[in-house]
Formats: sequence, C-alpha cells, structure tokens
Amino acid sequence: MFNNPTATPLFDSVLYLEDGNAVVNQYIANITMKHVNDAALVYEHAVDWLLEQRHSENNYKTYRSELTTFLHWAFDAEGVSVADVSRRVLLRYIDYCTQPPIELVAYRNVAQFVFDKDLQERVPNPLWRPFLGKKLEGVEQPYRITDKALKTKLAILSAFFSYLINEEYTERNPAMMLMKSGRFKSGSQNQVMHEDDEEMRSFTELQWSYVISTAENLAKSHQDEPERTLFLISLMYCCYLRISEAAARPGFSPVMGQFRRDNKTGVWGFHIPRSKGGKKRTVAVSHLLLKALKRYRRFLNLTDLPAPNEEIPLFVRHRAAGRGRDAGLLNANLGIRQLREELHDLFNHAANAAEKDGMSQDALEMRQMTPHSIRHTGITHDININGRPLSHVQADAGHDSIDTTSQYLHTSRVERHESAANKPIDHLSDAY
Repeated sequence: MFNNPTATPLFDSVLYLEDGNAVVNQYIANITMKHVNDAALVYEHAVDWLLEQRHSENNYKTYRSELTTFLHWAFDAEGVSVADVSRRVLLRYIDYCTQPPIELVAYRNVAQFVFDKDLQERVPNPLWRPFLGKKLEGVEQPYRITDKALKTKLAILSAFFSYLINEEYTERNPAMMLMKSGRFKSGSQNQVMHEDDEEMRSFTELQWSYVISTAENLAKSHQDEPERTLFLISLMYCCYLRISEAAARPGFSPVMGQFRRDNKTGVWGFHIPRSKGGKKRTVAVSHLLLKALKRYRRFLNLTDLPAPNEEIPLFVRHRAAGRGRDAGLLNANLGIRQLREELHDLFNHAANAAEKDGMSQDALEMRQMTPHSIRHTGITHDININGRPLSHVQADAGHDSIDTTSQYLHTSRVERHESAANKPIDHLSDAY
C-alpha cells in the first residue's frame, strides 16, 4: 500500500475535462511509472466513459466522484491495477468505503477543481475529500454509509467495468458478481447481461464500405487530415488496434519503426510494444496495408517504407492545437481524444453518405459506432468473411484465450432459427 494521505480529484467538470490538467497528468504519470503500469491507460478509459455521460449533469457528477474514489483506492491505497480487481479484492474496497480513513472524510461540500490565480489555471482542490460525513447540532458524527449507497457505488462500477470489457481492457466484472448474490443482490442488475443478447459492435460490410469510400474521397481533397485519417482507419482495421495502441499517452508514442520486416522471411509486421495489461505483440501486415503505408509515407515526403528503428511519429498534427495543454504546438503526437474526434468526424461523413443513398437505418447505426468498433470490425470480417484461422486472429488480436476470439463467430438469431427449423429429432425417421 502507498497510502497517499489525500485523494486527488482526477476529473474536472465536463467543460474542462477534455483540455487535460497538468497536475492530474503528473499524478497519473507518477503512478504509472512507480506503482501501476497501466494507470494511464485506465485513466484514458475513465475519461472516455465519463464523456459519454456529458449530457446528464447529475450522472456525470456522481460517476466522476465514484471513479475518483475507486481509482484513489486502487492506485494509492492498494497499488493494484484495475485489471487485477477480482470479486474478493473489490470486497476490500467495500470495507474501505464502510470505514474510510478519517483524513478522507469531509463535513462540507466543496468543488473538486478551483482556479489558481497565481498559476492562471484550474487545479485540484486540496480541500476536497471523497467521503462526506454528517454533523448533529454542529458536532461531527462518525462516518456511516448505508447498504443502499454501497449498492449505488457497485452499480456505477459495474457500468464502468462493462465499458472496460467492451474496450477489451478486462474480461470480468467483479461489481456485477457482487450484485448477483449476497447482501448486494439487485434484481434489476440481474437483467443487465443476457447471454442471448446481440450487441451492435461492428460495422456491417455495407457500412464499412461507406466508411472506406468516404475516407478515400476525403483524401482526394489533397488536405492533410483526410490522408492521415485514411491511414489511421486502415491500420486500426487491418491490425485490430485499440485506439490506445494508435495514440500517444504517458510513456508511449507510436512511431514508424513499429513496422518491421523479418530479416529471415521478409514478412512485415506491426509491433505493439505496450498493449492491454502491459503485454506486447506483433501483428501480421497485409499487402494492402503495406500499400496504404507507402501512400501515407509518400504524402509525408518520406521513403516508401520505414528504416529499422525509425523514430518518426505515426500520427502528428498538421495544424497547431487551439486549446488544451498542447495549444499552439504543431508537431505534438496525437492523443486518444484527438484521434477519437477525427474518427467520429469520419463516421458522421460516412453516415451522411449512406443516408443520402436511402440507407437511413445504416446511417443511424453508423453514428452510434465508436473507434473501438473498427477493431471489432476487422476481427469480425477476418473470421466470418475472409476465413482466417481463429488461432491466427487470436495471435494478431492479442486475445489471451481462443474463447474470446470465438465470440466473433457471428451467428444471428435468424440464422440459428433457420438452421434449426428443419433439423430432425431422429435421423432414421425417414425409414418409418
């Protein structure tokens, strides 16, 4: 345990969250380097998840407070990665919330971030505490928390873990496990996950064709960003990349030298030195992706293919940032937020094109896709359309288990019904 005496607020109000905060960035960087090697990745996921709640102010405030408390406990009190939080470990968090350290209990509400006149920027409020106690006739009372409040905490964490599962950061939801049994059992929570539910997670062939054709048409404009976007989606689709594997973040910045040619076989691969859980992998590169790489590099006035250990960044700004911590910088590596915005813009353009062609339902679905849908689409298409062996896809996707890869074998309810409709009970029945 590292026992940081206070909990640092991590998430500013929704108006400022995307701009980043130097104090928070330094805190996350220190935790990542010294204690929890994927803390920066978890923080990026938490920011993305919170941004999805931006349209509900009450939800946003409640969720960010819970995430701050939980991540403080994980990073500072336990020194554990969120990926390693099991049901048993999470019970320790419940105990922690039931009897928190006295120094983490406040008896009045204060803002999580305040404006520092000397620094001329917003900073975490040192007076903020994650737990709020009560006073009785002006006298501070021992901290108490109800089972209902604990269930609310678990419900929020369950939603966050579900998001992390969808992002393939983890494969388990310990909060949901606790809510399915014992004192925290919740009837409504049992309805959250149904094994037979079919989630729209990847583009159909038609939808993806609109994405690709739109990216190609935009690139013909001879502007900088569309060329970058075209290569970005080609790389993410062909190599099944998570957006965190394509974007710069504390301790990692993607470079051209990650494309490597095997000296013995002559085969090209894309090396990912730091992925989910700190693992590394090398993804097989197709001929079409090499062609896309050459096009992109020619646009950047580089040689067709990178030299060994080439340090030129994969994705940099072509125009200086107008806001945030990188304001005014031109060649700063693009982070998750910038790449996410770029991809969402492309999805919207592609959806508009589909809608113009009368594909209104496809357009609606395309607008709901996320950058992570590109990874799902690449895996799904390779298994179900291109016929790649599951073991090959598993290795390129970085899945720990072939069972995870097998989930991409798509069989819809309609297909299951059609295949089952005429199956016999007795294969010898025709003889009777």
